[in-house]
Amino acid sequence: MLTITRELRDRIVAHARADHPDEACGVVAGPEGSGRPERFVPMLNAARSPTFYEFDSGDLLKLYREMDDRDEVPVIVYHSHTATEAYPSRTDVSYASEPEAHYVLVSTAEGNGEDDPYEFRSFRIVDGVITEEDVQVVEEYPA
Repeated sequence: MLTITRELRDRIVAHARADHPDEACGVVAGPEGSGRPERFVPMLNAARSPTFYEFDSGDLLKLYREMDDRDEVPVIVYHSHTATEAYPSRTDVSYASEPEAHYVLVSTAEGNGEDDPYEFRSFRIVDGVITEEDVQVVEEYPA
């Protein structure tokens, strides 16, 4: 199960809406071994595409160096789907290289207005196998 604060969930959704009609992408880093998403890192979709996302290789290298320096790991890798449901595509599965990460998808298929509905789903993707998991939204993490 993914446990995430309402603030982080809302920031991911806001990023997805802001980048619509292109796919948004990013990472939420957290302390190594904790499984707790804490640091929101929106990334630029280098593909600038409504049907595909790609992290800029330079930005990604910088992020991984930062995470290494801070003893963090990518707890969440997220992106949006602009015209389809929030479910990993074959391309998404082929790019899933973090077996411990939660792969969060947000669908903005109904539009990107503040009152439009959205889908927010989380998956584990290991060795090409997709497993959906529950998402628990909390106000804050327990101490």
